[in-house]
Amino acid sequence: MIEKQFETRCGNIHYFTGENVDKEKKNLVFLPGLTADHRLFDKQIAYFKDKYNVFVWDAPGHASSWPFSFDFTLMDKAKWLDHILEKEGMDRPIIIGQSMGGYVGQAYAQLFPEKLKGFVSVDSAPLQRKYLTVAELWLLKRMEPVYRYYPWKSLLKSGTKGVATTAYGRSLMYDMMMTYDGNQERYAKLSGHGFRILAEAIEENLPYEVTCPALLICGEKDKAGSCIRYSKAWHKNTGIRLEWIKDAGHNSNTDKPEIVNRLIEEFVESL
Repeated sequence: MIEKQFETRCGNIHYFTGENVDKEKKNLVFLPGLTADHRLFDKQIAYFKDKYNVFVWDAPGHASSWPFSFDFTLMDKAKWLDHILEKEGMDRPIIIGQSMGGYVGQAYAQLFPEKLKGFVSVDSAPLQRKYLTVAELWLLKRMEPVYRYYPWKSLLKSGTKGVATTAYGRSLMYDMMMTYDGNQERYAKLSGHGFRILAEAIEENLPYEVTCPALLICGEKDKAGSCIRYSKAWHKNTGIRLEWIKDAGHNSNTDKPEIVNRLIEEFVESL
């Protein structure tokens, strides 16, 4: 994988692609969740990189995409992603978004419905306003102080055990969180801003309809927020296929990579 950069008004976004884009192959775009980085999809990149064109980024403000001004919206992220994909010649992308990455994928679907070939949500949730309570929205906009004053060692413990069930999944999340070790203020701003722009996007009350073929994946032991409740409702209201991953947590693609990879591959090949 080759590391590249894309300049924005807020800072440079670092992303990774294969050496060459093969126009005959499908384009898989992997988008990690909040506070995670490109390493979240290591097992997927290793599996798919010789079969398809693959892309993964350190989202704005995350890991190597720093320094970065927290002066952007969820829609800005989707627009920047589109510019990068155009630059790389990766048209008709299939977006695979984990958690916050799934929200970016839905923002992309709202802005560029004609461009999106497929969408896979991994432990994410719908962006439509109807799924969230008033209290949940209120909390989303006020999370920065929680991460700022919560003891860092406790954050590390809850942040790793809370998102994964396996030793690999937890170790990987620990390594990604340690990117911010010694700079809890940056971690708090990153988290707080991410949740805030999510709430603001939801309050826009846009359709956020996924009109392309789609697949929902969720760990049976996902304890992050209300992902399980959201996934059930998302499936019920839209009819989008929902696959439960046994014994997997919020980062189900790291807990059960073989199963998730197979589901993604079957979905991609069906398009």
